[in-house]
Amino acid sequence: MRLDKLISNCGFGSRKEVKAIMKQGLVTVDGQVVKKPEVHIDPTCQKVCVGEHIIEYEKYSYLMMNKPMGVISATYDEEHETVVDLLEERYQWADVFPVGRLDKDTTGLLILSNDGGFAHRALSPKKHVAKVYHAVLDKAITDKEIKAFEEGIVLDDDFKTMPAGLKSLNGNERLEVEVIIREGKFHQIKRMFEALEVKVLELKRVSFAGIALDESLGLGESRRLTDCELEIISNLLSKD
Repeated sequence: MRLDKLISNCGFGSRKEVKAIMKQGLVTVDGQVVKKPEVHIDPTCQKVCVGEHIIEYEKYSYLMMNKPMGVISATYDEEHETVVDLLEERYQWADVFPVGRLDKDTTGLLILSNDGGFAHRALSPKKHVAKVYHAVLDKAITDKEIKAFEEGIVLDDDFKTMPAGLKSLNGNERLEVEVIIREGKFHQIKRMFEALEVKVLELKRVSFAGIALDESLGLGESRRLTDCELEIISNLLSKD
């Protein structure tokens, strides 16, 4: 791996910023100062330091994004801005991709990673990973809609969804709701409500696989997952 890529991936800034750090003689490999960013090293067996800080190599990267409206959940699109386009340069080095997808007009929590194993397990229908959304509706729900979600809803293509959770977030008005699903069909939540003649006006994902959206993130902003959040991922990967 290129030395500047490793250092950038570990959160020490953009490629330009890392080059500046290296020019100052602050980077060492096995105790020797290295100023050339293009030098290739083996991070699994060589000791890399930035000043007194020892670089801890991570094979995989895991990021949380607060996805804004109008952005595509993809790594590349010829016509539209993608979630990868929004990443800071220091994160783009890791070649991450969105784990699952949010519709173009859906906002909220999106996990990006370069860990294909995690993505496969997190998205596997057999895992029944919980996804929690907040929605604003054009009409109030009743106990009838709540029961329909609990029993599963037949969509327009005759597919019947798994049982899902539905509850009001604003008391008796019931125009703002929480939805919990454990699968991810195309436009699933909107189609579930449409089957009940209810329209979704706004949709935001607030939790995925037990990881909650960091509300301090502005729209389009990202950060690395915390140790606690990584533990959630570790537990998910370890399950049969």
